[in-house]
Amino acid sequence: MTTHDINSDINNELIPDQIIVGEHLYAEAINLILASGERELLIFDQDLSHGDFASKHKYELFQQFLNKSPSNQLMIVLQDTGFFKNKCPRLLDLLTIYGHKMTVYETNQSAKHAKDCFVLADDRHYVKRIHIDQARFRYGLDDLATTGLLNTRFKELLEATQDVVTISRLGL
Repeated sequence: MTTHDINSDINNELIPDQIIVGEHLYAEAINLILASGERELLIFDQDLSHGDFASKHKYELFQQFLNKSPSNQLMIVLQDTGFFKNKCPRLLDLLTIYGHKMTVYETNQSAKHAKDCFVLADDRHYVKRIHIDQARFRYGLDDLATTGLLNTRFKELLEATQDVVTISRLGL
């Protein structure tokens, strides 16, 4: 499914730069942003339990992104990696295959207070959930001002990480 197809499917329900409510719409907005990524995806989330990250469709979007170019990068910062490790086997598979292009971090205690989450694509497109406990969010395409602020925030959160999720296969 292309960015245009996704945008057409949800065009009547999603309006950029306005507050939108709904778990399904939130997941669809994330799909739109992931499909828009051409070189870099940055994700900050509490644990990836909202937004349908464990789905096959998200896996396919991430895989398409990682296959687009040898230089593409996917960085994910999580406050808790339990859901990712236990409920997202497809994403763990991607980390195994694309460990050179994909990194998953866990924050230290100083960053555990953040209650929003966001996805950035190429410093141009974003979706930002206002609070983890409410399905209220905004998204924007070609919004350099907002993505610039969120990119700065992502860098601050990245500095507050303590662990990197690694996948190593044991062999004899």
